[in-house]
Amino acid sequence: MASRELVLMTDHSSTEGSRETLVAAARALTGRDPVLLDARHFMGGGSGRIAADGDGLLLEAGGLMVATDTVLVYEIPPHRRRDFAGFQRLLHTYGARSLGTDERAWRAATEKDLTTECFVRDGIAHMPTIALSRPTANEAAEAFEHLGRDVWARPAIGMGGHDVFHITTRTQLTAAAQHYAAVGADWLISRDAANFLPDGRRHQYRVVVLGGRVLRAVEHIQPDPDAPCNESRGAISILLHEEDLPPGLAELAVSAAKSLGLPFAGVDLAAESGGVVFEVNVHPMFGTVRGLETVAIPYVAAHLDPV
Repeated sequence: MASRELVLMTDHSSTEGSRETLVAAARALTGRDPVLLDARHFMGGGSGRIAADGDGLLLEAGGLMVATDTVLVYEIPPHRRRDFAGFQRLLHTYGARSLGTDERAWRAATEKDLTTECFVRDGIAHMPTIALSRPTANEAAEAFEHLGRDVWARPAIGMGGHDVFHITTRTQLTAAAQHYAAVGADWLISRDAANFLPDGRRHQYRVVVLGGRVLRAVEHIQPDPDAPCNESRGAISILLHEEDLPPGLAELAVSAAKSLGLPFAGVDLAAESGGVVFEVNVHPMFGTVRGLETVAIPYVAAHLDPV
């Protein structure tokens, strides 16, 4: 590592903020900042270049040429990941240390219909789900009826709880179908998990796992029962100790990440309905409370001293 740089590659158009936290983590572990490269240079049609360099590799982009053997990849928005898949394959070909960048795993987690297929294959508990692609009104209505007329609709590719709707009426179903048709998105509907606190607020958990162990557990509480449990949609987050998770959820989170082929992931799940997984996030946000210590530093350390 002494003669090579640590590279942090993110999409620099993203305003999520994970890049700054990862820089701080790298600085804490190595005493210096990583070299920042914009992942957009390495997407389809980009000007970025990769080449072998002894037992490492050379990356060239944005006027920089960097010798490295370790590339941290993060903060790649879901809708850009297919364009990044070719570079992921090259990282593997050139033997880069780059944790959890398998393109098939990314696709399985990013495209929610594929997530559901993996969960069905591996017996991962989740709410009954039906994938819809440009459905007719009758097809959407049949799926809605089959799932009990209380469902959540979400785009097949999305993030942050955007374009997610709680649907309990045919009118709401029609409005959601028209929305997805207008934006050209495939979508899914899943039976409601009845994940309520006694006072009627929604809640669920985000469990971040790395290599089969839990790094961080957070409970998200949403006052609006018809809104997703995302902070960007008004939910509040409470940092938990792993032992404060309901029984079985830590193991379920680890199994869900493994099902998709991800050694590192943020898993959204609920204890109700027997314990069910909602989705698995390739690049979970670190959070404003101890995200550096609980997630970012262990994530970077796993690149520097892989097990």
